[in-house]
Amino acid sequence: MTRPALELRPGQHLTLTPQLQQSIRLLQLSSLELEAEISQALAENPLLERDETPADQVESDPQREASVEHDDSAPDTELRFDEMPGSGGVYPDDDSDAPARDDTLREHLMQQLNLTRAAPRDAALVTLLIDELDDNGYLGSPLSEILQWLPPELEVDEDELRAALNLLQSFDPPGIGARDMAECLLLQLRQPDIQRLPEAAQAGVLACAREICAQHLALLATGNPARLREVLRVDEATLRAARALIVRLEPRPGRAWTAPAADYAVPDVLVRKTRQGWQAVLNSAVMPRLQINGLYAQMLSNQREAAYAGLNAQLQQARWMIRNVEQRFDTILRVAQAIVAHQAEFFSRGPAAMRPLILKDIAGELGLHESTISRATTQKYMLTPFGTLELKRFFGTGVATDSGDSASATAVQAHIRQMVAEENRARPLSDSQIMERLASQGIVIARRTVAKYREALRIAPAAVRKAQAAAR
Repeated sequence: MTRPALELRPGQHLTLTPQLQQSIRLLQLSSLELEAEISQALAENPLLERDETPADQVESDPQREASVEHDDSAPDTELRFDEMPGSGGVYPDDDSDAPARDDTLREHLMQQLNLTRAAPRDAALVTLLIDELDDNGYLGSPLSEILQWLPPELEVDEDELRAALNLLQSFDPPGIGARDMAECLLLQLRQPDIQRLPEAAQAGVLACAREICAQHLALLATGNPARLREVLRVDEATLRAARALIVRLEPRPGRAWTAPAADYAVPDVLVRKTRQGWQAVLNSAVMPRLQINGLYAQMLSNQREAAYAGLNAQLQQARWMIRNVEQRFDTILRVAQAIVAHQAEFFSRGPAAMRPLILKDIAGELGLHESTISRATTQKYMLTPFGTLELKRFFGTGVATDSGDSASATAVQAHIRQMVAEENRARPLSDSQIMERLASQGIVIARRTVAKYREALRIAPAAVRKAQAAAR
């Protein structure tokens, strides 16, 4: 039987101090998350406060702003950021021109329900179905599943629920309450508006469109008009008119009542052009200005440390917060300046000039760990002449070229996007043809790589693009 004993073993291990843990956490936060973190610290720590000194009275940091804003060699006719091409963003909002509705989809449907002579029981069932609609106006659950939710004592059968659904589907907008895409389109073709859908005035075209929506939507999506003509047994003119009619329909009836989420980002870094080239500076609008409460600090300096241990601890935490916030922005600025130096051609020529860049390159240049670079580029944004981009967008693997150099995946995608934009819509480029054109420019990649990049750009295959052009 062994006897219990105590022994000491010397050893070494790394421990993250609270200050280092806070520094790592602040670095990986976005600007909005950082503001929330600082607001919480201000509420919990009375010794930490915002510096309310007007910005024009604050001495600027020469390492951050003097190199650009106070550069005597900078041109006098420097472009404003709102005048730069692409300053509104890389991808415009497709629904930005859509008029906003004052009411919600539910309110719109309930107003129509109140105008009907439906019995209270039927109105209650229609209300239940309205509450089950998703943002697109589709019924979110099957009728059989909804029927199971109802108490048995109500004695509601599926036919009664189906009648309530038929009443709902007669409301505006057309297609509301559909259970799938085919039913949504068929509901809109049940009593089409001739002024909005002039093709529906022809009975043959309307019948062909209804048959396509009911049975051949998958075949229509393949973009094979010859096969579709053979199945439907119609001439080319009728099929073209039916396709044009279907394109005019609304696949998401609830779109007008769906308020899109605001998709914007406040840049952490601004890029400006000077005589010395492109320079990165921090956006002062997202930089919190903190300071120690002078009154509390003076009182603590005149008292015994043991008597006010709690306040002294908060004083130390406030100093850590100020130091770590400054270190966070210094790290972001260093990383941004290194990115601008590596991707200088991008800021002059656009995405097609993006060069291959990996985290290891920046980490080795700045003497930082790759994880630090990853934290400093995640959810951090840079305002460039081509829009506000996440710093992560400037990193990407390389594709070999004939010259022995390499092109980034972003640059290859930009070439593919340009080729598709300039192609003959009646004879769109296939993936093989795009591959051959890229090879003629010295970029040698496989056809499957072209297909992968094309899908990443959300560009349809050549057959679908040709069919869409024919439908127009």
